[in-house]
Amino acid sequence: MADQTAGTSGGKASLNINLRENGMLMALIAIVFFFLVVVRVTQGVDFLSAQNITNLFLQNSYVIIMALGMLLVIVAGHIDLSVGSVAAFTGAVSAVLTINLGWPVWAVIPTVLVIGGVIGAAQGYWIAYWRIPSFIVTLAGMLVFRGLTLWLLGGQNVGPFPKSFQLLSTGFIPDIIGPGKPNLTALALLALAAAALIYVGWRARQRNAAYGMAQEPIGLFWIRNLIVAGTLMFVGWKLASFRGLPNVLVVMAVLTVLYAFFTEATTTGRRIYAIGGNLKAAKLSGINTERLTFLTFVNMGVLAALAGMIVTARLNSATPKAGVGFELDVIAAVFIGGASMTGGSGKIVGVVIGAFIMGVMNNGMSILGIGIDYQQVIKGLVLLAAVIFDVYNKSKS
Repeated sequence: MADQTAGTSGGKASLNINLRENGMLMALIAIVFFFLVVVRVTQGVDFLSAQNITNLFLQNSYVIIMALGMLLVIVAGHIDLSVGSVAAFTGAVSAVLTINLGWPVWAVIPTVLVIGGVIGAAQGYWIAYWRIPSFIVTLAGMLVFRGLTLWLLGGQNVGPFPKSFQLLSTGFIPDIIGPGKPNLTALALLALAAAALIYVGWRARQRNAAYGMAQEPIGLFWIRNLIVAGTLMFVGWKLASFRGLPNVLVVMAVLTVLYAFFTEATTTGRRIYAIGGNLKAAKLSGINTERLTFLTFVNMGVLAALAGMIVTARLNSATPKAGVGFELDVIAAVFIGGASMTGGSGKIVGVVIGAFIMGVMNNGMSILGIGIDYQQVIKGLVLLAAVIFDVYNKSKS
């Protein structure tokens, strides 16, 4: 009888874990299917056309890039409200350096990334070493860098950029295998990505089994991985029939892999989770909590600068109003992707899925002609539902 009770308890725990890990993926699929049907019926438009899929990547690249850094900040138990203003300011700096001062692109990009890191360090210093709440420091940063953006641009748009700079956002990977359509390079790269995902997932499953860790049902493992692999190949075919892989997609993919490896397979990554899980216990175990907190904000500043340059390149001008509301989309993507609002938990893959949920909703509602007022209401309700879902799961675990 005791064994049956333990088995039932373990089954419920396993079900809760699987629900948390796979619930957002199922939600994304459901949202895409909803817009696919509704847009086709009401507008006569293919929501999953090659052009619209490309637009989804181009329009939401900044959210995914900044959400990777925001996850580390939130996992460590903090928040960064300044990312939109930092992105706008660094985009303005790149415009001044490129257009007004005539710097080459190869010099502008690393310079702006360093400036973003310095901004993150300036904020992280007060948060990590002076223990000033991150909400206050980054709120001040949001105001400061919004004002500096207006000052630097003189209230005017600065542009256009040279083609070499625009390639940050609007460029595509050339087909090195063969000319014409479909783009064989795009198909080959996404096929390799799908195979790599399955291989890495299988190896992780075997490693967990060797350590006696609880495993999800094998059927669920294969269903999830085959869905993801099939989706990648579908997207690959669509992109290959259009213009190929956007440069920003490659950047996002590389960063996602690097940050997933960092958070799941490195000691430093696990220590950041320990800080958010229990700060006092982390300090007592010898973790330099101040330094790690400081570095998470430096990292956030660098990614905000990269996103700022990508947005500026896509608009082909630096504008004083750039970055308004970015922080809300980024924070929402992290929480919708499964990160805990109390810190200590969250996955990179979940953040990417959360960002795509936000992107698909924005894109679909725009195609349907839904006003920005209703869009904000709907996105706010989705964010609230994600947080309630997190709280409910914690109360049941």
